[in-house]
Amino acid sequence: MPRRMIALMIGLLAALPALAGDPGDLPGRVGGAVTEVVDGDTLFLEDGTEVRLVGIQAPKLPLGRAGFRKWPLADEAKATLESLVAGRRFDLHFGGRRLDRHGRSLAHMVTADGFWLQGEMLRLGMARVYSFPDNRALVEEMLALEQVARQGRYGIWSHPFYAVRSPEELGGNIGTFQIVKGMIADAARVRGTLYLNFGADWREDFTVAIDRSAGRLFPDTTPAIWRDRTIRVRGWVRSRNGPMIEASHPEQIEIVGE
Repeated sequence: MPRRMIALMIGLLAALPALAGDPGDLPGRVGGAVTEVVDGDTLFLEDGTEVRLVGIQAPKLPLGRAGFRKWPLADEAKATLESLVAGRRFDLHFGGRRLDRHGRSLAHMVTADGFWLQGEMLRLGMARVYSFPDNRALVEEMLALEQVARQGRYGIWSHPFYAVRSPEELGGNIGTFQIVKGMIADAARVRGTLYLNFGADWREDFTVAIDRSAGRLFPDTTPAIWRDRTIRVRGWVRSRNGPMIEASHPEQIEIVGE
């Protein structure tokens, strides 16, 4: 995507309404200018801090990983992030765990006048929401921004690689991160784990699993309240009696229409 098109997108989407959550209210520290953009969700600050933009996942670049195939629009996502950080200084704000296993800061990046970097990447459709149970702040606001971009088919949402899948489509997507929409056919608790089944045969059809530990974060894991509900769920697709996503926190699941 040419840089002039990225600039045009930024201008057109700047008028989208602000959301209730304010990342500037989270605990934080002074950051600084960005000296290097690694990819669409990782960058370096002038003090040497490497920041992983918490709560989002941009299209991935190989970054030296042997055999890794670049995701569609990865270069465009990096270019968009470069455009957004140019000439700006950011503070770091934390909504949960502050460092990942690589030593990168897990932060929301916000300017003094309230420009929220994650929010803009989502508004432009150059990232999707990617949350964890130990970093859940502002996920509701980010999901709302993602939905606007998805409905408008901005950025990644115009590419089939990032399409919302049906439960029947997942057989060829094992080992990938997906967003899946479908109706729960049945729900049952087995040895403390809640299973949401999307077909008649739990041994082959798509399933969402919520284990006992994760279940403590959910408002209600009574099986009966989940049956016949249409949901949108996101996560890495594993192979366990058919395709499965393990939901570790409530923000992975959106009740469609509510």
